[in-house]
Amino acid sequence: MKKVLIVAAATGLMSLAACNTTPAANNTVENVAESLENGADLLAAEGANAANEVGAILDNAGETLDNVAAGNVAE
Repeated sequence: MKKVLIVAAATGLMSLAACNTTPAANNTVENVAESLENGADLLAAEGANAANEVGAILDNAGETLDNVAAGNVAE
């Protein structure tokens, strides 16, 4: 989670530093909006990764329980 926040903060700072001839207020608002969208995308990706990892853990646990029930466990 720290990585996500650091990346989002860095993205926002880089966006703010990229100001050109657009009036500062408009450019800042656009950059902040883009940064928030990027942060949301990162959080969605992290959530999907976490869900996949939990799913894999539960699958492994289910297989282990099946093996125990079938007596296929080395003692």
